[in-house]
Amino acid sequence: MLKLYHAPWSRGSGMLWLLEELGVEYELVEIDIRAEGGVPETYRAIQPNKKVPAIALDGTIVTERAAITIFLADRFPEAGLAPAVSDADRGAYLTMLVYNDAVLDPCISARAHGLEYASNDYSFGLFEDMVTYLERVLGERPYAAGDRFTAADIQLGSSIGYTMRQLKALPEKPVFIDYLDRVLERPANKRAEARDTELAMKTPFFQAMFADSQADQAAMPDRS
Repeated sequence: MLKLYHAPWSRGSGMLWLLEELGVEYELVEIDIRAEGGVPETYRAIQPNKKVPAIALDGTIVTERAAITIFLADRFPEAGLAPAVSDADRGAYLTMLVYNDAVLDPCISARAHGLEYASNDYSFGLFEDMVTYLERVLGERPYAAGDRFTAADIQLGSSIGYTMRQLKALPEKPVFIDYLDRVLERPANKRAEARDTELAMKTPFFQAMFADSQADQAAMPDRS
């Protein structure tokens, strides 16, 4: 059976959505990336940096979101989530999957941590160039790779949704808002979100975080 190594509310959340879209049976292996003391060293046999997500299927281990998405969408073509190799949209599909991991993600991380740099300092380039590119692409076509929903939209939608709505690092451009309205309401995503939230509520890190938040609210003076 397909195994997904996952931590709730992480970069692995898009993989949970992908598996729900594929409609395949899978086993969830929870990796507590926020545990005190860190992830056990034994997990390096699956993921060399002890990150999520990772998958295992028929003895094959695949890491990195773009690689996992390509592998699974091609492995289960009946779900219709990947343009065929001969399809005109295949190039845009592959481009956006890799762009999401290789450019969007590090640009967001650099911006969130206040890193100042020139375009040629890092392979992923400037945050502003990334935003301009995504705004242009999603203004030209309704989905990441063209006129239809693909697995690339799972990863791009997950990334834009989190970095714009929760992290507040990506600007709330109208084209991004419209795009999220198209992709995030899919039933498979709703199922994945519900399961992810259930897992998060059982994780010590988030239990403590929400307990602290409730304590802070209770300590606030009543101004009514």
